[in-house]
Amino acid sequence: VKGAAIQIEGKVVRGSGDKDSGQAPLHLVSAWVGSLQLLLGQVKTADKSNEITAIPALLKLLMLEGCVVTIDAMGCQTEIAEKIVAQKADYILAVKGNQPTLHDGIVKFFLDHLEDDFARVKVSRYQTFERGHGREETRTYYVCPLPTDLPDRRRWKNLTAIGIAINDTVEDGKSRSEVRYYILSRKLSAKRFGTAVRGHWSIENRLHWQLDVTFGEDQSRIRKGHADANFSILRRTALSLLKNNHTLKVGIKNKRLAAGWDDDYLAQVLLGA
Repeated sequence: VKGAAIQIEGKVVRGSGDKDSGQAPLHLVSAWVGSLQLLLGQVKTADKSNEITAIPALLKLLMLEGCVVTIDAMGCQTEIAEKIVAQKADYILAVKGNQPTLHDGIVKFFLDHLEDDFARVKVSRYQTFERGHGREETRTYYVCPLPTDLPDRRRWKNLTAIGIAINDTVEDGKSRSEVRYYILSRKLSAKRFGTAVRGHWSIENRLHWQLDVTFGEDQSRIRKGHADANFSILRRTALSLLKNNHTLKVGIKNKRLAAGWDDDYLAQVLLGA
């Protein structure tokens, strides 16, 4: 997967918890390649707060050279940035309030330069427009070289650029705007940056959502011993195999049914034929 964008995100398997025994629900951190519909690996963690420690453990399992790793704000940690760079990969990390000095500095920079349309600094920009289902979405992306006076800049390994993603939506006559900020270890074009950050949410839409809808993962009550984690691996493996089989032009749910009914089709799914 050299050169691919790798998305890292956590998910809680809600039905695996047991209040009576005090067992917390299973929480997994997964690495997903949206462009290939492929799960690369996952690590089990006890709860949401441990995602910070689980991500470095997951990174150790992966060959990242030449890839771009995207992680949401939970994973915006200096140790995680260092581990990605150490594996000869690049990062795009979302920045929020858990890194207040860095976040405030990036917000201030973009608010300042958006006022005069970046007349005083170099910028790469990219915009997309989509209309459908009664909604219009305009997505605008900007990438600028790392400002020399950005607070907290020296703590981040190979920090090279900063980015902003602005999503303006009009639906049912109402408009709303969502803004996200990012740090990058490599100066990417705004188009590639935009593709990577938007592609990050494929792990939610094409992995986590599919696991819940097609495999009923959140409803699963499997919880004894390591069975919950083991079955989660089987579900993700099955989903990747089904997504990468193109002999049937139907949805994942129907592919799963077909694999249960037809041994020949099951063999095609398992063997990648």
